[in-house]
Amino acid sequence: MLDRLKADIRTALAKDPAATSATEVALTYPGVHAIWAYRVAHWLWGHDRTMLARLISHVTRFLTGVEIHPAAEIGERVFIDHGMGIVIGETAEIGDDVLLYHGVTLGGTSMRREKRHPTVEDGATIGADASIMGPITVGENASVGAGAVVVDDVPSETTVVGNPAKPVGAAGVASPSPDPILADG
Repeated sequence: MLDRLKADIRTALAKDPAATSATEVALTYPGVHAIWAYRVAHWLWGHDRTMLARLISHVTRFLTGVEIHPAAEIGERVFIDHGMGIVIGETAEIGDDVLLYHGVTLGGTSMRREKRHPTVEDGATIGADASIMGPITVGENASVGAGAVVVDDVPSETTVVGNPAKPVGAAGVASPSPDPILADG
């Protein structure tokens, strides 16, 4: 357990250049606190203590601004940067080494009791205010741009942007432009 807490702190220090110390991360990072509380709630959920698990999830949302359903599956070294406004639904699955920025929604599109939330594979990065909707997959080491609305699978090693999200460089999606100041020489 202590090793897992230390790994979460090391992950925050590695993924957030603003982090200055382990103590700072442990005491002031709501995304880290939300992951820690989720792990307790998830354990309770798996041991048929669903009401207590939901209560912990609810209190954690109030304290951190991060809502994670206790039934969601979250891997190791997941870092939630800033955290406010994050929603992770009941059937969402998040792999290892994933980075989520504030405002991300991993939402469902069905009212049936089935897999209805996204799967985010290892190493993916999801930008601020992105919405990933339905039982789709964001592949390994993929990136979702800020504000993107993703309703289709994202292949591994691909960056998507826009609403609806499309791969960067695809028809209708501009590739990043060179810096105009640097271009003037």
